[in-house]
Amino acid sequence: MDISIQRLLVPTLSATGEQRKPHHIVYTDWGNPKNPEVVICAHGLTRNCRDFDYLADALQNDFRVICVDVVGRGQSDWLEHAQDYDFYPLYLSDALALVTHIQSQYQRKITLNWVGTSMGGLIGMVLAIQPNLPVPLNRLVMSDIGPLIPATALNRIADYVGKDPRFDSFEAFKTYMKAISVTFGPLTEEQWTHMAVYSAREYADGTYGFRYDPKIAFTFQAHEVTDIDLWQQWDQLTTPTLVLRGTESDVLSVETAAQMQIRGPKARIVELPGIGHSPMLMDDYQIKIVRDFIKNS
Repeated sequence: MDISIQRLLVPTLSATGEQRKPHHIVYTDWGNPKNPEVVICAHGLTRNCRDFDYLADALQNDFRVICVDVVGRGQSDWLEHAQDYDFYPLYLSDALALVTHIQSQYQRKITLNWVGTSMGGLIGMVLAIQPNLPVPLNRLVMSDIGPLIPATALNRIADYVGKDPRFDSFEAFKTYMKAISVTFGPLTEEQWTHMAVYSAREYADGTYGFRYDPKIAFTFQAHEVTDIDLWQQWDQLTTPTLVLRGTESDVLSVETAAQMQIRGPKARIVELPGIGHSPMLMDDYQIKIVRDFIKNS
């Protein structure tokens, strides 16, 4: 594996417009740093960039692969103010800063592809329609997310986000993580262990918790949970888009996926049986679908 871990200092936007101190986002950098064929990967709400190790390893011979820890997750900084996690322009600002930073390392325009799981897919979707992108998105891959997210699914997620449970052993942590992540579908024990190693945070007292800021749950606590409707953004999207949908998903419905095929970029939908929310892009079959879509651009 040809991998390095990098830190990028970025401004912290605030809904109130108050001055905030900047924060670091951390990313893994795979493959040849001079390769202008670039893939940026962004994870789901409570996950981290190491979910993409299997995909990045498989892509790195053909692409430079950047996998980012979204602010408040993984190795990236936690924000001082909980309400800033609820300010969505912050996530877009961080993504723009990352793209600008990567592009600045080249003498020519890169070819930029975005792979996003759940929340990471939405960040890519909104990023793609920005007029000030330093380089347009060539291909967009969204794992089990669409422009309409039902309140029922958001309530299920709200049930575990921000609870900050602690466990006496790594094995107990891993068992809990597997239980709340069963919708990811059938993963190997090696894959579950890999996810648990990078999802766990060991505290000074020897207990284990999750490697994300519990304050990311502020959104669920501050607002009544209702459907999220981003059809207006989807309809502006022109980037060729692939959507992977778990057939058991409660986040991306059959009806929404069908609309995504005929509206906006008229996405290609691939259904994955026996999986809910969301396909983790770790097995060879899912990786091949993603690689073929990006390489055939």
